[in-house]
Amino acid sequence: MRLVPSRPVPPPPAAPGDVLAEAEGVRVHLGGRAVLDGVDVTVRAGEVLALVGPNGAGKSTLLGTLAADVPAAEGAVRVHGRPVTDWTAPELALRRAVLPQSASLSFPFPVEQVVRMGRAPWAGTGLADEDDAAVAEAMARTEVTGFAGRPFSALSGGERARVALARVLAQRAPLLLLDEPTAALDLRHQELVLRLCRERARAGDAVAVVLHDLALAAAYADRVAVLRAGRIAADGPPARVFSEELLSEVYDQPVEVLPHPRTGAVLVLPRRDP
Repeated sequence: MRLVPSRPVPPPPAAPGDVLAEAEGVRVHLGGRAVLDGVDVTVRAGEVLALVGPNGAGKSTLLGTLAADVPAAEGAVRVHGRPVTDWTAPELALRRAVLPQSASLSFPFPVEQVVRMGRAPWAGTGLADEDDAAVAEAMARTEVTGFAGRPFSALSGGERARVALARVLAQRAPLLLLDEPTAALDLRHQELVLRLCRERARAGDAVAVVLHDLALAAAYADRVAVLRAGRIAADGPPARVFSEELLSEVYDQPVEVLPHPRTGAVLVLPRRDP
């Protein structure tokens, strides 16, 4: 008798504040070097968590560990309350969507087909009939509908980045893990992406995003975790965490932290001599 694998069950809706991903005492070694050294962090439903810090601090590695793409040598990593190793790949795909730093494809798939790849985890579930609507909405929100039929390989770097984000949004997982989603984007689309992050969090998702732009993190994140040499140097609301003393030390660059003259929001600027 042949056993038919059971279909993965989508997660129930999360309540605001529910922890959808967490690392506890996590250590990761890559190339014989400790990249993460005893990291604790939580990603909660209804929040945008920005992971910031200088190059080599461990931001992308931490994101990959939360996504179950990078194994931890020590410590615990949980997604939706369970160790990541307890989930199957199809189950994880319904619970978290991951945007890597760069997106490349070997074949010239049309843009719409690339975005539709984000719907693969829902095949065979009761929500598969939402595929067309999910793809259309994701493409509209990321402003890529106009080149739906163009080959992905023919796009600019910024256009590829937005298509990759559309794929993640079409997946409609309640946990979004985004690695430098604004790196290749112009000013308008940087703001667009962070607004989408905030909107997804307000709708109940949990969003963790790696950012280099501290101004964007201060403007859009509910919470920031500042990494330094594989450890969390500070974790909390931007207005509390972003101090001149801490950031100047972490980045080895003097900075100024000022209130925005109109909104009062935190502004972080490098200190420059006149």
